[in-house]
Amino acid sequence: QLYRDARECLTLLSQRLGAQKFFFGDSPASLDAFVFSRLAPLLKAKLPNGKLQQHLKSLQNLCNYCTSILSLYFPWDGGEMYPPTLALWAQGDLEAEEDPHKRRNQLLSVLVGLVAMLGYAFLSGIVSIQRGGVGPAGRQPITLEEEEEEE
Repeated sequence: QLYRDARECLTLLSQRLGAQKFFFGDSPASLDAFVFSRLAPLLKAKLPNGKLQQHLKSLQNLCNYCTSILSLYFPWDGGEMYPPTLALWAQGDLEAEEDPHKRRNQLLSVLVGLVAMLGYAFLSGIVSIQRGGVGPAGRQPITLEEEEEEE
């Protein structure tokens, strides 16, 4: 039932698109972005069951629609999933373009985070530092056990 409904949906989309470049004329609308976001993976991905993909490939106007959007808005797509710089990064060949100060920036961000957390802990009273010896007004600091005994 699910495949039948999906095939019917694709057929209806194909009929609605007709010979137009986009669903509402010559310029894309939000519906085009939504439909493309569903059709392109279905058209391009390797799927375990290709029944729905085969049906989409039989609807030539929807295939042309996806291809024209890919070439218009994603010109790097020559069968690759990513733009050239991302493809290099995915392969691990992007060492030359890497930030030369990456390690320093990572260390600084960790230190800033640590200082922020400690500052919050001190200011909110989660952590406090007490000096040993005589407290204010010549008294010894009261420990938690002594405080409970006084109550």
